[in-house]
Amino acid sequence: MTTVLVFGGSGFIGGHVRAALHPHAALVCPGRRDLDLVACGVDELGALLRACRPDAVVACTGRMDGRVDELVAANVSVTAKLVEAVAAHAPGARLVRIGSAGEYGPVPHGHAAAESDEARPVSEYGLTHLTATRLVELAAAARRVDGVTLRVFNPIGPGLSADTVLGRVATLLRRATPPGGPVTVGPLSAHRDFVDVRDVAAAVVAAVRARRLPERVYNVASGRAVPVREAVRLMVEVAGFTGGVRENQPAPGRSAAVDWMCGDISRAARDLGWTPSYDLAESVKASWAGAGA
Repeated sequence: MTTVLVFGGSGFIGGHVRAALHPHAALVCPGRRDLDLVACGVDELGALLRACRPDAVVACTGRMDGRVDELVAANVSVTAKLVEAVAAHAPGARLVRIGSAGEYGPVPHGHAAAESDEARPVSEYGLTHLTATRLVELAAAARRVDGVTLRVFNPIGPGLSADTVLGRVATLLRRATPPGGPVTVGPLSAHRDFVDVRDVAAAVVAAVRARRLPERVYNVASGRAVPVREAVRLMVEVAGFTGGVRENQPAPGRSAAVDWMCGDISRAARDLGWTPSYDLAESVKASWAGAGA
């Protein structure tokens, strides 16, 4: 049976990846106490790889915010260590890492970003993810690692983190004081491509199981941009919330300069046989239900 080593398996995306991979593979899912990818060296990582001899390594790790040095350590250095360790200690294993739509930077309104488009990130977060993607591409081009990056857009669904815009809205709706009173959020006019985390997990499974990968970067998105305000409206509706939503807080720093984002998913459909299964209403409903768990 295929053996897959999953890092970050206790996180929002990683937990769903574990569940999706479970029927197809024997899983090894070390936690941070077992091996801290930020703090460890390549030799420690190599020892784990030699012990479990994985057919694939999936990295659902990374950092969304923090100081620049923290973002570099979590997003760039971790990827560099994974590339070196897999190349030296698990030759032939496929390395699948979770990237971010933040790598693209500003996209013209109405355009669906394709993997071949120029990436021009405008935040340290996006830049560190793009650097990690480039490291995997270079290693794959040199045939050191069979590596691929899944460039995930705005994941939502069961277990949604409060660090995301819809996660924050869900928390505010549940904590509104007085009950039914207004909640205050940042501007909601931007367009985003929301993809269900269960579809993200299915894309990981497809990347792990694919016989060969013609490309080294794949968008994982819904293929549809919607105003964030529309997603919030759906959540308010699902929640039965009767108070108002005021948009007078500042926008998050990592995405404030990007007012439109949509992903072209034709490459993933062609090479991985992957397309999303969940629509926005289903995903928002699951996000709300999971936020109360």
